[in-house]
Amino acid sequence: MNKKVVVISSSLRSGSNSEVLAQAFVQGAQAAGNIVEEISLKEKDLRFCTGCLACQSTDRCWMQDDSAAINAKLKEAEVVVFATPVYFYAMSGQLKTLLDRTNPLFTQSCAFRDVYLLMSAAEEDPQLLQPVIHELEGWISCFEQAQLAGVVAGGGLSEPSAVSPDTKAYQEAYQMGLHC
Repeated sequence: MNKKVVVISSSLRSGSNSEVLAQAFVQGAQAAGNIVEEISLKEKDLRFCTGCLACQSTDRCWMQDDSAAINAKLKEAEVVVFATPVYFYAMSGQLKTLLDRTNPLFTQSCAFRDVYLLMSAAEEDPQLLQPVIHELEGWISCFEQAQLAGVVAGGGLSEPSAVSPDTKAYQEAYQMGLHC
């Protein structure tokens, strides 16, 4: 396969359920022969977008933080994966901040076609996780070449270490990585 895959893990907790789902996807994608890079937002300096839109004419943000390096990796990736815990039926603030800061990519030609979402939530009803999917679909719609290629909605994961190789969500994330 040899696709370039970038996996963004947005949980701030080490070993979190969404981080474990990201690692399962990584393992599957690597087993399929892809080139995979996992980026954790845990210790990244990501400031809020000011909405100045200067990036639309300069292809870069004026703020000096970690978003420029992440955007460069996203631009070159053929597959992009976002892993997030679900808070109040929405993606993590860290992931939303990163998505806002990808605004410089809007005017550029990006390689990614397939976008995947991995989410962990205490909520078990998958219908209640639709707002997170809708939120990411809004971002994807800004890149006409891109599509939401798959979602793992790990529900009922209220304990910090609820995801393990024998759980359905882990296996789904691994299989999704294997076939990305």
